[in-house]
Amino acid sequence: MEQRGVHVPFRGCVAACLALAVPLHAGEQWEAETLPGTKALAPDDALASRLVDGIDRFLLREIEASAARRAALWRRDLSSGEAYAASLAPQRARLAHILGVRDARVPFDAPLVVATTAQPALAGRGEGFEAYAVRWPAFGDVHGEGLLLVPAGGRSAADVIAIPDAGLLPEDCAGLANGMPPGSQYARMLAQSGCRVLVPLLINREAAHRTLSNREFLYRSAFELGRHIIGYEVQKILAAVDWCAGERPGAPIGVIGWGEGGLLALAAGALDTRIAAVCASGYFEPRERMWEEPLYRNVFGFLELFGDAELAAMIAPRALVIETARGPEIVVPPGTGGGPGRLATPSPADVAREVERARALVAGLTPPPVIALVASDGGRGPCGSPAALSAFLAALAPGAALSIDAGAPAHLRPGFDPRPRHAAQMHELDRHTQQLLAESPYVRARYFAGLDTSTPERFAESSAPYREYFREEVIGRFARERLDPAPRTRRVLQEPAYTLYEVVLDVFPDVLACGLLLIPRDMREGERRPAVVCQHGLEGRPSDLADPRVDNPAYNRFGCRLAERGFVVFAPQNPYIFGDRFRALQRKANPLKKTLFSIIVPQHEQIVAWLGSLPFVDSRRIAFYGLSYGGKSAMRIPPLVPGYCLSICSADFNDWVWKNASTRSPYSYVWTGEYEIFEFDLGSTFNYAEMAALIAPRPFMVERGHFDGVAPDEAVAYEFAKVRHLYNARLGIGDRCAIEWFAGPHTIHGAGTFEFLHRHLAWPKR
Repeated sequence: MEQRGVHVPFRGCVAACLALAVPLHAGEQWEAETLPGTKALAPDDALASRLVDGIDRFLLREIEASAARRAALWRRDLSSGEAYAASLAPQRARLAHILGVRDARVPFDAPLVVATTAQPALAGRGEGFEAYAVRWPAFGDVHGEGLLLVPAGGRSAADVIAIPDAGLLPEDCAGLANGMPPGSQYARMLAQSGCRVLVPLLINREAAHRTLSNREFLYRSAFELGRHIIGYEVQKILAAVDWCAGERPGAPIGVIGWGEGGLLALAAGALDTRIAAVCASGYFEPRERMWEEPLYRNVFGFLELFGDAELAAMIAPRALVIETARGPEIVVPPGTGGGPGRLATPSPADVAREVERARALVAGLTPPPVIALVASDGGRGPCGSPAALSAFLAALAPGAALSIDAGAPAHLRPGFDPRPRHAAQMHELDRHTQQLLAESPYVRARYFAGLDTSTPERFAESSAPYREYFREEVIGRFARERLDPAPRTRRVLQEPAYTLYEVVLDVFPDVLACGLLLIPRDMREGERRPAVVCQHGLEGRPSDLADPRVDNPAYNRFGCRLAERGFVVFAPQNPYIFGDRFRALQRKANPLKKTLFSIIVPQHEQIVAWLGSLPFVDSRRIAFYGLSYGGKSAMRIPPLVPGYCLSICSADFNDWVWKNASTRSPYSYVWTGEYEIFEFDLGSTFNYAEMAALIAPRPFMVERGHFDGVAPDEAVAYEFAKVRHLYNARLGIGDRCAIEWFAGPHTIHGAGTFEFLHRHLAWPKR
């Protein structure tokens, strides 16, 4: 017999070991220095640290192996350019999904010129072109805004969308401000060369709140709702492509960008085949270390299918020019409110290797696609080199001559202040995300329309596909078998009512599960007791709740109290500890389409399998009870670990999507240091009521202190009302669902929840 990859002849192994052990009285056989059937465990004060470090090594190996795994997920048809482009449709759809390119774009006839009585629409005039301030509809109520550079006479060789880095203004790229040296003003040079050039404004990296950047601020709430700051800006670019393609069918369209603009140009070119040529400067390299970049660059599941080489190959058979140049260089230090990260100039050698990998992906396509590599001053020079712009222009408009030398354009808006323009763009994007938040309950209701609530049995069957989606697309699953647990134990303490052991189990290579096991001393021979897995919260330790020598008022020693009531108790050490050390695990997991819980769930699968194999535990009566981050665990682990017969969420249950995505609520995580807390697209799929539905028809309970700062009572009550309705009104099992309110803070109360455990685990009160 197997349970999710663990060979459970282990129970027989334990029984055999017990048969060989020196016979002891029933109350004494679990009081040895080491549990029977286990190896001795040496004291290790750094066990929690080793646990986090081991997960880190495991994730880094998975990242390193990601590129080799991608090949099996692609089916490229190289027989012709048309067949090749068609064969990439699934990958384009997936890229659009993870970038949040989902909202319908708004058609428009032409951009609006932006003028006031104080500022004219004509922003500047250069050699052979005029620059206008423009705005265009993109999606919802969101607009793109920037400059339109129109060649003299109105005729152009091609349409170009020239995207600056997030640290620059459109005026810098057009030569109307001093942010870029003349030799790097690629929007101006392309306009001088006869192209009509649209230069969009990007959201900048300046601080929105303390050191939380504007880009990260917008990223956080958008990510929770299945959108992304990258996707929002790609949509603005593609809306401009819509206009260009509609106004002049067949005319060539190109996209060029530097730094953040290079990222957006590459993504837009990969998504939209109407773009004839792409140039990315200061942005192209292996993405296996994208977890080190600023948090707003975090794309859930990117490395599962993509690297920069794969995006480059998606542009083929259209032309791509990669310019190795100095990129934006910034550092977001840890401990300052935002997610730590950095941007550095890509190594020329790394760029070259990734270009070669891209070329290898399209080898055999006829005619061979153009993937040109151009170095600016050995790969460390400024962007917009003549070689790069000439290659881009030649691919886009053959015969057009690059014009480089010209006088500085005339700035025709004296006293122009760009800050209100940027503030308006911020407001529009935030407003759009908040509208998505308001709509999200209806989106989730449509998603869950396939549930059959006619009977608990049919409900369990119909919820299976949702549970699988939750496992694969929200939590993330490593498709590998767990190791043999190879349990190691040592006795830590003996109390009158129970004996306390430390336990370590193997899960994956370098990944451990560990914790404290409390065994009641009054068990009769052959008796099998119910067990409760008691989970600590953020920065917690098992000893906070399961060691009588530790007095942490948030936990009130609830593990010890349950053991005194006769329950077997296990308190695992979970990896949400050591600040940025564990938060970096989430950063490393996300690009793999994984989360912290991709590790935590297998840990608990191993724990439940091992507990169930012990001769004094009833495997059908193992419950989960967690506080705070442990309550967050109570919503995510039991849906995927059927060995848990019930779940209790303490000091965490609330309208979770609102708490993560609202930029209005003082309870929101948008402004806090928990940058790992955001889960991609939860708003479209699983709020806490929907997670509770994945636990049903098993018993489920919420423990809530009126003065808990997690959320106001009304948010908790609103979300729990949906759970109560499911259990009581739809499934007719209202006795399996409960909430206890008490006049207290963020803490274990241990009254109604203990009653709930006694009732549903069929264990008499003492």
